[in-house]
Amino acid sequence: METKQFKAESKRLLEMMIHSIYTHKEIFLRELISNASDAIDKLYFKSLTDDKVGMNKDDFAIWIAADKDSRTIKITDNGIGMTAEELENNLGTIANSGSFKFKNENKLDEDNQIIGQFGVGFYSAFMVAKKVTVVTKAYGSDKAYQWESEGVDGYTITEAEKKTTGTEITLELLDDTDDEKYGEFLDQYRIKGLVKKYSDYIRFPVKMEMTHSRPKEQSEEDKAANKPLEYEDYIEVETLNSMVPLWKKNKTELKDEDYKHFYTEKFYDYTEPLKYAHVKNEGMPSYNALLYIPGKAPFDFYSKEYEKGLQLYSNGVLIMDKCADLLPDYFSFVKGLVDSEDLSLNISREMLQHDRQLKVIAKSIEKTISSELKKMLKNDREKYEEFWKNFGLQLKYGVYSDYGMNKDKLQDLLMFTSSKEKKLVTLDEYVTGMREEQKYIYYAAGESIERIEQLPQTELVKDNGFEILYLTDNVDEFAIRTLHSYKDKEFKNVSADDLGLENTEKKEEIKAKEEENSGMLEELAKALDGKVSKVVLSQRLKSHPVCLTTEGDITLEMEKVLNSMPTDQKVQAKRVLEINPEHEIFGKLTALSSSGDNEKLDKYAKLLYSQALLIEGMSIENPVEFSNLICELM
Repeated sequence: METKQFKAESKRLLEMMIHSIYTHKEIFLRELISNASDAIDKLYFKSLTDDKVGMNKDDFAIWIAADKDSRTIKITDNGIGMTAEELENNLGTIANSGSFKFKNENKLDEDNQIIGQFGVGFYSAFMVAKKVTVVTKAYGSDKAYQWESEGVDGYTITEAEKKTTGTEITLELLDDTDDEKYGEFLDQYRIKGLVKKYSDYIRFPVKMEMTHSRPKEQSEEDKAANKPLEYEDYIEVETLNSMVPLWKKNKTELKDEDYKHFYTEKFYDYTEPLKYAHVKNEGMPSYNALLYIPGKAPFDFYSKEYEKGLQLYSNGVLIMDKCADLLPDYFSFVKGLVDSEDLSLNISREMLQHDRQLKVIAKSIEKTISSELKKMLKNDREKYEEFWKNFGLQLKYGVYSDYGMNKDKLQDLLMFTSSKEKKLVTLDEYVTGMREEQKYIYYAAGESIERIEQLPQTELVKDNGFEILYLTDNVDEFAIRTLHSYKDKEFKNVSADDLGLENTEKKEEIKAKEEENSGMLEELAKALDGKVSKVVLSQRLKSHPVCLTTEGDITLEMEKVLNSMPTDQKVQAKRVLEINPEHEIFGKLTALSSSGDNEKLDKYAKLLYSQALLIEGMSIENPVEFSNLICELM
């Protein structure tokens, strides 16, 4: 029996296939099942025009059998089979696809799901097998043939005995090593799990004899004597795949419960999804998709360990478990899947060529998610607020990241707590409710709503009856700064130097007081040299004696966030100490200045500055000095 050699380029490809093309060895089963499905498809296609086939769709099946004693796995189909010539062409020459040729010769359209079109999937068997034997009999032929190979050394083709049309592939598994346990693929539940994972939606049944245990019947005497149960094994034929994907069914056939059950089972979530969308896109590329917004954020969602991505199928065969390219980061919370016949896959089917089709699908998916969120916001406010509490932070990161490139897509989905009734409001709701004379969208940032409520800087805005947005997440102010404005209304921090609320008459009065007390203010600023850029009289304070405001782009909250990051570089906002000219403390300061007691005035400056820091929720530099100053001045 002559051993035939693979062509040189085929031998190199086979070696590469075994060692590097496929990432996971377990996908060999997916590839062989897909090939078996192709073979059945071809005979089924022939049966539509040839009555001699004598089979209908229900007669076709794929069988899997595992034998632990001989360490073999068999995959059998009753498809079209192969002639000796086809064996030579399809298995003797790597990357020569019989499926691709069949599809072209018969001018099949995209509805005819021939999966394997690259002719290399079969060779993934050599990742787990030291020997592969193929026995096949072509439809309409009297002869059967056997192809046998132990890998790169070559192959043999001989005549064989086989009664029925179809193909039987036997894999003799490699011996186990310390690193690789090939024997795991002989376990019936491991096989069942792999079929469920990769080939659940192959449209022909994948069957296997499963061994189960059950308790033996007990006699009355044994029951009375409380004898322990004895068990016996029995064999049951199981269909391992569900065949018809939920997403390919007509929406009118499906109920709410069907979608929710699919989600909890498929994505291992004990909580029902908050919302789902069933998408059927008939354009180019065409695809079906199921998209889910989870009811709760996964425990690792805001960590580095979380992996975004949708499951990607091609004709019902799982290609990637998490295709990150299908989701932008700001929608990374979405779970689901996409199934398309139009994607260009590389030879291993594990990685996609980053081509136009994938980008088009991703863009379409993004629009669908955005549309569904806007519908939820408009029609089910309670549910949207629940979503926002789980995933709103991710949308705010989306506004800030990539230099604000996506801010226009996301700004209408944002929500913040309002000073009015402490409810969440959208930016649109805020602007719609603005009074005619209001120039800005006012906001205040802090660790919590309670802390923000106590900020002295909010007094003037509230006294004018204007609404304030409360920003409590670290990213909030960065996102707001990225937006800059909404519907032509600029955002304004309540700690900004110009709030657009100052009374002209009072402004002149304050200016006059500052000129009158310029020496005192300069002395206070001198005492705080390096800590504040200046000390001024405040137009915003009502009841509080002092507050800190900032000049420039960096605010106090932004300073806190940036300095909490694990870097050596520290930033400092350009701080301004504002003193309330209506507060009795101002009279004390002017009295000290008039008496020439600059030493005591300096102590008051330090005390008031520390007080302003504490109001802002910031640590004071020298607590001992602060404590001693209080005691001394009391």
